[in-house]
Amino acid sequence: MPAKQIRINAFDMNCVSHIQHGLWTHPRDRSTDYRDIAYWQDLARTAERGLLDGVFLADILGVYDVHGGGPEAAITNGVQIPVNDPLLVVPAMAAVTEHLGFGVTANLSYEPPYSFARRMSTLDHLTKGRIGWNIVTGYLDSAARGMGFTQQRDHDDRYDVADDYLDVVYKLWEASWDDDAVVRDRASGVYARADRVRAVRHHSRFHQLNAIHLCEPSPQRTPVLYQAGASTRGRAFAARHAECVFTYSPTTEATRAVVKDLRAQAVAQGREASDILVFAGRGIVVGRTTSEAREKYEEYRRYASVEGALAHTSATLGVDLAKYQLDEPIRYEKNNANNSMLEAITVRSREPWTLRKIIDQMTLGSRNAPLIGSAEEVADALQTFIDETDVDGFNLSRTVAPESLRDFVDLVVPILQERGAYKTAYAPGTLREKLFGEGRAKLPAAHRGAQVAAETRRALASAAE
Repeated sequence: MPAKQIRINAFDMNCVSHIQHGLWTHPRDRSTDYRDIAYWQDLARTAERGLLDGVFLADILGVYDVHGGGPEAAITNGVQIPVNDPLLVVPAMAAVTEHLGFGVTANLSYEPPYSFARRMSTLDHLTKGRIGWNIVTGYLDSAARGMGFTQQRDHDDRYDVADDYLDVVYKLWEASWDDDAVVRDRASGVYARADRVRAVRHHSRFHQLNAIHLCEPSPQRTPVLYQAGASTRGRAFAARHAECVFTYSPTTEATRAVVKDLRAQAVAQGREASDILVFAGRGIVVGRTTSEAREKYEEYRRYASVEGALAHTSATLGVDLAKYQLDEPIRYEKNNANNSMLEAITVRSREPWTLRKIIDQMTLGSRNAPLIGSAEEVADALQTFIDETDVDGFNLSRTVAPESLRDFVDLVVPILQERGAYKTAYAPGTLREKLFGEGRAKLPAAHRGAQVAAETRRALASAAE
């Protein structure tokens, strides 16, 4: 039986310190160049050289101000602050690559769907169909205050808004313009047929719309849909909408349970289990030998920031970890932050996590300990994890940039290829086709977006009669 083909994304963010906090201080690290286009183009070239499926760009609105009751720890350590817009670096990376996909995080809570739909269609055009959207609703009260609210919506209510938001953008992307609307006839002077373009309508408790989509149909129409919520409500949302799901469960058992539940819920929605690709987050330190990898890890470790990691983790959990004693179990307190992460270390964990256990995991300034080993050992570990959990691939967070990605591409990728577990060439087509197969540039019929589009087109046709 052939080995399962592993999917890989480079996981990054338009900031100095993303996941492994403090490593920007390492003398070989170049992440402080995040403000320069050349930095992102170099990343893209390396990722495409390694045949990675994509560069996935995280983002956050707001500042991590939970730990210690203020933003000082985050600001001092550069913990995702300052942070620039992730969408604006995509065209620069697309210009120097041909196949690499781009997943961009955008918060739907604070932008109307009408203008957002145009931004994503524009990126899909400029990348020739290589764009994906990581759907987030936010989890920071500091973001809500920045947007003029006193606090954010309740966690589960945000997903109700998101379900409705997706229906709006599906209508714009999929139903406003017919496939044959654009003719570009120079002789007649007709660029698009007006009878093939129409306003779509949406009236609900959350959104009101009566408008023509501003963009002509892009290669994918709807971008590939990514989602990272692993809470109970988040998994229900993912089963309905997501094509790629990211999970950061702390154990093999927890990851396996999340993947099994996601696929079961997708099937219950009328989709195929294979319609969802699941990526697990991983930090990797790899060397040509085990000893080389360990030496590199110990070198990196001297620059890691536990304070930065605690600032990040406190905000993610919605719990001020500074208030806990070292051996005091972390308690589940339902809040409006990242419920899936809090559930994972409390109610879904066989043994309660303590502050000491969390800190012990923060060896590289991250809440998850990295995978360390020779190229063969890393390849073994990745394949074993896939076999044990049924995930499809990994989001590789940077440690020291750019060498961590270069090390993976130069050392691990060739071994996975030799084992038949990794592609040796890109498939043709859009990002969706590269991920799911030729001829699937658009959403499959069982997807919620395709169903909304079909219903909208029928309603428009009926109204026109």
